[in-house]
Amino acid sequence: MKKKYFKATAPILVLALGYGVVQLMSAAKPAPEKKAENPRPISLVYNEAREEAVRLTVATQGEVRPHTEIDLTPQVSGRIIAISENFAEGAGFTPGETLVQLDDADYRLALARAEAGVAAAEVVLLQARATAAIKRQQWETANPGREPTPLQVNQPQVAEAEAQLRSAKAELADAQLNLARTQIKLPFRGRVIRRDIGVGQYVTAGTVLGRVFATDRVEVRLPLTDAQLQELDLPMGFVATERNPGPPVTLSAQVGRDAHQWQGRIVRTQAAVDQQTRLIYAVAEVADPYGAGASNGVPLAVGLFVSAEAQGVRERPALVLPREALRSADKVYVVDESNRLNIRTVEVLSTSKDRVVIASGLTDGERVVTSAIANAVDGMEVQPIAQLARK
Repeated sequence: MKKKYFKATAPILVLALGYGVVQLMSAAKPAPEKKAENPRPISLVYNEAREEAVRLTVATQGEVRPHTEIDLTPQVSGRIIAISENFAEGAGFTPGETLVQLDDADYRLALARAEAGVAAAEVVLLQARATAAIKRQQWETANPGREPTPLQVNQPQVAEAEAQLRSAKAELADAQLNLARTQIKLPFRGRVIRRDIGVGQYVTAGTVLGRVFATDRVEVRLPLTDAQLQELDLPMGFVATERNPGPPVTLSAQVGRDAHQWQGRIVRTQAAVDQQTRLIYAVAEVADPYGAGASNGVPLAVGLFVSAEAQGVRERPALVLPREALRSADKVYVVDESNRLNIRTVEVLSTSKDRVVIASGLTDGERVVTSAIANAVDGMEVQPIAQLARK
C-alpha cells in the first residue's frame, strides 16, 4: 500500500518542489532599474505685445433703406390708356418721365370751356370799362369841378367784371393743371418696387398705382453704443452740415461670390436712446448707389444687409496683437520669464480679421502665444518659439 501511495504522490511532490525553486530564484533576482523621465515641454509660437497709437474702428451693421419711398397715386380720375415700360417691378425711371397716361378727353373739353370763359370775361370787362369811361366824361361835362360817386361812373361794375375775369383765369389754370395731371410723373430718378394697375383700368384720385423709391441716395440705420458714439465724436441729435459733413463710413457685403464695399457718411444721429435696445441709432447715406456710388457695377441695393466700419477720430495708446492671440472673448496666453504659461484676462477695445487691440491686462513686450494649443493649463511649462516676421 505504501508503495502505491508513494507512486501516486511522487509527481505532485516533484511539481511542488520545482515551483518552489522557481519562486526562490525569482525573488533572488534584482529588480530592473527604473529611469525617471520628465515630461517634455510643449513648443508654442509667441508674439511680443507692442504698444502703438491707434484709432479704433467702430464696427456695426444695418439694412439698406431708400431715402424716399412712396405710393404712386393720381390726382385726377380717369381710365388708364398707356403704361410706360419703365413702370414695372425692378425697372428704373428718370425725372419727369410719364409712367402712366390717363384718358384726357374730358379734361381737354374742360380746358376748352375754361378758355371760352376767359374770353367771355375779357369782353365783359372791356364793355364795363368803356361804359365807365363814357359815364365819367358825361359827369365831368354836366358837373365840372365835382367828383362823382363810384356808382355814378360804373366802378362797381368794372370791379365785378375784373373779378369774373380772374375767376375765369383760375378755372383755366385748374383745367390746364388737371389735363397735365393725366400724365403721371415723378420729380426724381427712381426704381419701381411694385405695380398694382393695368391698361384699361379706371382709377380715381388717390388710388394706389404702385410703389416706388428714389435712387439719388439710400440710408443705412446703424446701432451704436455710447462708447462707439464717443469714438466717432458724435453728439446725440447730430445733423451733418457743410462745415461738418459727418464721419466717413465703409459699408461691405457679400454679393454672390464676391465681397463689395461702398463709401458713405454718417449724416445724423437720433436725439433719444432706443428704449428696447438701449442703443443710439445713426444714419449713414450713400449717394447715387445705383450709379456712381456702385461697387464695380454692383449697386448698394435696397434691402441688402451690410456691415459698417468707421474710423474713430481720436488716437490712443494701446497694445496690438495678431488676431489669433485672442482666446474666447477676453483671454490670452502669456509666457512668463520662467517659460510657464499664464492665462490672462484682458480688456479688448476692438478686433478685426487681422489684429486685436487691447486696453489693459498686458504690458508692452510680454510674450503672447499665437499658435494653437489644446488643454492649456495655467502654470504649465512650455517651450517658447518667436514668431517669424511676416514679409
